[in-house]
Amino acid sequence: MAAGRTGTAMHKRDFAGKERLLPLSLLALLIGAISTLGAMLLLAAIRFFTNLFFFHTLSLASRSPADHRLGVWVIVVPALGGAIVGLLARYGSEKIRGHGIPEALEAILFGKSRMSPKVAVLKPLSSGIVIGSGGPFGAEGPIIMTGGAAASLLAQAFHLSSAERKALLVAGACAGMTAVFGTPLAAVLLAVELLLFELRPRSLLPVAIACAVAGFLRPAWADAGPLFPLATGAPAPLAAVSCVAAGLASGLLASAMTGLLYRVEDAFARLPLHWMTWPALGGLVVGLGGLIEPRVLGVGYDVIADLLGNHLPLAIVATLLVVKAIVWVVALGSGTSGGVLAPLLMIGAGLGCALGPWLPGGEVKLWALVCMAATLGGTMRAPLTAVVFAFGLTHDANALLPTLLASAVAYGFTVVVMPRSILTEKIARRGRHVYREYGLDPLERHFIDEVMSRDVIAIPGELALGEVRARYFGASQAHRAYPVVAEGRLLGVVDRNVLRSLADADDRAIGELLPRATPPVALAHETCRAVASRMAAFDLACLAVVDARETLRLIGFVSRSDLLKPAKQLYEEEFQRERGFRRSRPTASV
Repeated sequence: MAAGRTGTAMHKRDFAGKERLLPLSLLALLIGAISTLGAMLLLAAIRFFTNLFFFHTLSLASRSPADHRLGVWVIVVPALGGAIVGLLARYGSEKIRGHGIPEALEAILFGKSRMSPKVAVLKPLSSGIVIGSGGPFGAEGPIIMTGGAAASLLAQAFHLSSAERKALLVAGACAGMTAVFGTPLAAVLLAVELLLFELRPRSLLPVAIACAVAGFLRPAWADAGPLFPLATGAPAPLAAVSCVAAGLASGLLASAMTGLLYRVEDAFARLPLHWMTWPALGGLVVGLGGLIEPRVLGVGYDVIADLLGNHLPLAIVATLLVVKAIVWVVALGSGTSGGVLAPLLMIGAGLGCALGPWLPGGEVKLWALVCMAATLGGTMRAPLTAVVFAFGLTHDANALLPTLLASAVAYGFTVVVMPRSILTEKIARRGRHVYREYGLDPLERHFIDEVMSRDVIAIPGELALGEVRARYFGASQAHRAYPVVAEGRLLGVVDRNVLRSLADADDRAIGELLPRATPPVALAHETCRAVASRMAAFDLACLAVVDARETLRLIGFVSRSDLLKPAKQLYEEEFQRERGFRRSRPTASV
């Protein structure tokens, strides 16, 4: 037999949990369809309320609120929508406030991925009302929350574990994003960079399947192809310098908007009014902005297309950039319901149009797209998602390299300047910190047979209890706990606490006194992480290692201190700085 294929090596796999992949994948197929239906209903609700609020008709026709004929009365419309949503949040569910992604993160990390039926219903309804009444938001945040809530409810119905619910919740959220924008690969990357906090087949496969299903179903109710088709020329080498400048400007804009958003939120919190009234006040500011520049009202996909195509004069672009940023920050800070992706796309594209004439190496359309991606990547701290999202929206392959460089620069800038992103700051203000940086757990990289003790002192099961106390737990006690073995089979593990719990019968064999139930054990081919979790669950300081749960033949012993051994390697890799080039020591000639 070839070396390396003997013993427990055949049991070690690249990935774990293969037996759960099929049921999770089947559920993901259903979730992809449900999220697509949710996206259809949400966009229909936005169109319905847009026609109702701005044109006073009952219709599902796609019309821009910028085409209204309300005059100065447009100021009142977003305030009315905000007032309705305030009532829904106050008497329905407070969780519908906000832009959706922080709430999804909080449910994943701190709520065991459980969401309520109220959120699944009220979130799209409230978002449809807000956006339909002119709120400067997109549909992606609400559908992320809605798709995630629907998937969470389905997972709860099937009595899945918290980790499996998380995978399906994220699958529903990202499938909803795919259904809105038609960008399945970007949605999968959003899950990896922002929502999953792990990269396992158990989580990645359901997300990919759900997004693929939503992508295949989308042309049945929406136009096929990219949302904003664009074709730019190949960038010149000098464009690299412009990409850095665009990335820095986008990172600065992202940082400024994030800081301003939470200053506005603090200002609302200081008002002597119930939070239920805040969305109406924010709506008044949106209405004023809409009076100045009507294009800032609503989702504004048509405006994003005009910006990417460089169809607007520079003066209008500058006004649109400033007014959109202000009304979006104020509306979001008021606690209303809406998304962040579409506003960031518009603001970033406006920045690119404003800077484009002074950036060499490419046309203005290129810099509109580059700054759009960089602003999104810097604000959300998800640069890969931003790059692939920009490509999915436009199918412009020539812009891939410039968007990559600019998004990386914007991402690096915000990482240095801001302690938290626009998404995690909201959660931190609720007293819960989200650590976005993650890597492979060192306990996952090592197996029990690498750290366990092989020279084990075992107590014979036929030994009398009194003899056990005297020989193993007297003044010369060498170990904290000992396994008890009879006829080669593990009976249990004994420490002083176990001894105190046994019947006071010093003349009886210890093997007869131990519980008959199979004791918790570790297997040699298990990861250190799996065994550490088992120790924590049973509040144990050590575990016996056996060859199989059927035979319970003792082959080793592992303690908490053994599980710290992989951390030593991690410490050396992270904190021990090595010298530069070292001269090899001269060897003596023979």
